[in-house]
Amino acid sequence: MSHMKRFLAAVLFASSLFALQAAETLRVMTFNVRLPLKSDGPDDWDNRRDFLVETIRRRSPDLIGTQELYYVQGRYIVEKLPDYEWFGLSRRGNHEDEHMGVFYRKDRLRVVDSGNYWLSETPDVPGSMSWGINYARMVTWAVFEDLRAKRRFYYSNTHFPHRDIDEQARVNCANILASRLRARPQDEVLIVTGDFNTDVAGQSHQILTREAGLKDAWEAAARREGPRGTFHAFKGTPGETRIDWILFRGPLQPMLAETITDNFNGRYPSDHFPVLVVFEWR
Repeated sequence: MSHMKRFLAAVLFASSLFALQAAETLRVMTFNVRLPLKSDGPDDWDNRRDFLVETIRRRSPDLIGTQELYYVQGRYIVEKLPDYEWFGLSRRGNHEDEHMGVFYRKDRLRVVDSGNYWLSETPDVPGSMSWGINYARMVTWAVFEDLRAKRRFYYSNTHFPHRDIDEQARVNCANILASRLRARPQDEVLIVTGDFNTDVAGQSHQILTREAGLKDAWEAAARREGPRGTFHAFKGTPGETRIDWILFRGPLQPMLAETITDNFNGRYPSDHFPVLVVFEWR
């Protein structure tokens, strides 16, 4: 009997080890890429675009949610990284302003459906603004099929208002986003990326986690690398405020959350550090 028990234990161990090795991962990045701006001088887009491309290439994310992306930037990224495709509208509803551009590996993910809505009192009106904000804010969303894991998930990418006086507007934006997420099927996997322009101690984070049922991947990760803060103004030294988040719901386990601080002879790809989360499907 003892031999049989040992044999069964060995079989169970081998099975669990195989399952661990066979588990599919999904690599998700949020990246405020900083718009092209001549006043940035040496940090303008033309001077750092190859740093940004190389940062993406090194980490090889399956999915990237960008903020502040202009069309010329999106076009350059996929030109240099042809394994990726991207989509999105600008916050004015065209291609002439900042996009919530979504990039994905064509061999890994398939877009089943996609769209946009605005964080305002009239979410279906392109370019709409409310609550005294000075720029339109929006969400670009998609239903993706993971071709390798044979799973689907609903994805949202956003950028909340940035001024100190916009705190109530950020709360209102969080309520709209949470309402849209709560309207999705209860068993649907959700992933959210964005620059939320507020710390996780604020009300916006509480609305999305406590009320919308999302988890913060940085907080839930089995391992964390890099600093907590994500904005560094091209200096490389962030504050403590973590404003770039990846949130999720469903059978995903964040195995690694990394704030990426790659630099190129002291020069940085953006004024924000990108954040990468490696999820494991469960």
